[in-house]
Amino acid sequence: MSEKIKIISKNKKAFFNYEIIDNFEAGIVLQGSEVKAIRDGRINIKDSYVIISQGEAFLLNAHINPYQFATYDRPDPTRKRKLLLHKKEIDKLAGKLQTKGLSLIPLKIYFKNGKIKLEIGLGKGKKKYDKRSVLKERDIKREMEREIKDNRS
Repeated sequence: MSEKIKIISKNKKAFFNYEIIDNFEAGIVLQGSEVKAIRDGRINIKDSYVIISQGEAFLLNAHINPYQFATYDRPDPTRKRKLLLHKKEIDKLAGKLQTKGLSLIPLKIYFKNGKIKLEIGLGKGKKKYDKRSVLKERDIKREMEREIKDNRS
């Protein structure tokens, strides 16, 4: 059986601000109109993060714009959403989060075989000089590609 994956939203800033050590896939507990809103691409996970509280994982600050055709029960756009992970995974993540400087960051949200999944990454925050070096490398690469393109024509 082949897996059909359709990416809905990516957190591009996560890879710039954090060094991702490990990835996990989690399901999300959503209300009816939220699923339709996500299907329309009305979700923003840029400023969101994941916490582990009382043996459960939660997604905080993810903004899901209300579905425009929902007639009732419009949930709060930034409410706390439970993540569906195995107990062993939650225990493993909780243990790793005790290490100084590690955070759980949502990386992307996607459909996998008709179900909404969230990829979360265990990441360590980058220092300012690390970010500057990434920008410098990106600029150098862009300049090299531009030079190669100019030399071809």
